[in-house]
Amino acid sequence: MPAKNTPTRTRKEQPHPMFPDGGTPSWEVAFLFPAQGTWTEDDYFALDAIHQGWPLIELSNGRLEVLPMPTQTHQLILALLFQLLGAFTQVHAPGMVLFSGMRVRLKKGQFRDPDIVYMKAEHAHRRREKYWEGADLVMEVVSPDPRDRVRDLEIKLQEYARARIPEYWIIDSERRHIAVLTLKGRAYRVHGDFGPGTEATSVLLPGFAVSVDAVWAVAGGQ
Repeated sequence: MPAKNTPTRTRKEQPHPMFPDGGTPSWEVAFLFPAQGTWTEDDYFALDAIHQGWPLIELSNGRLEVLPMPTQTHQLILALLFQLLGAFTQVHAPGMVLFSGMRVRLKKGQFRDPDIVYMKAEHAHRRREKYWEGADLVMEVVSPDPRDRVRDLEIKLQEYARARIPEYWIIDSERRHIAVLTLKGRAYRVHGDFGPGTEATSVLLPGFAVSVDAVWAVAGGQ
């Protein structure tokens, strides 16, 4: 990747909190990459040769966003939903279900990495090896960090709607609710905000339902 920014002076090295041994980051390396706000799709994909797909990184409005390391609870919920959705669609709505790690291109220069993504068989032409062009259904397991809650509950809600993704599931472990949003025109409307003792249901996939209690039970290792 060609350098886009050249350092004009050497930054005074100071101990960094991420390096408890007193070391300092290699600040000069940062100048080999584009500045935030100027990243292109080519720049974004060129990172694959460096970081080998981890940490997970999204691209939005020319800026890179590094996703948090998933917790055990996050992974347990994700595994359950992946199994349930995969089993249902295999029988009732053929298509492909994948988990986090498959990029979704929402528009030129904007890529998100949903926790779970589903594409109907008739839209298989929109699936590419490195990314999908949109999706039919996405799910996000909301992380507890305030920045990540804003990303999943506000920013991605708007971005997925503009990309015309028909259905968005938000699994909120802090509230122990599952919100199912369905696209109406250019915005989402709430199909249901499902709490304990209920089943979250789909509009896109009639008959698909997830027990909210089962999600929190598996999250607790039960």
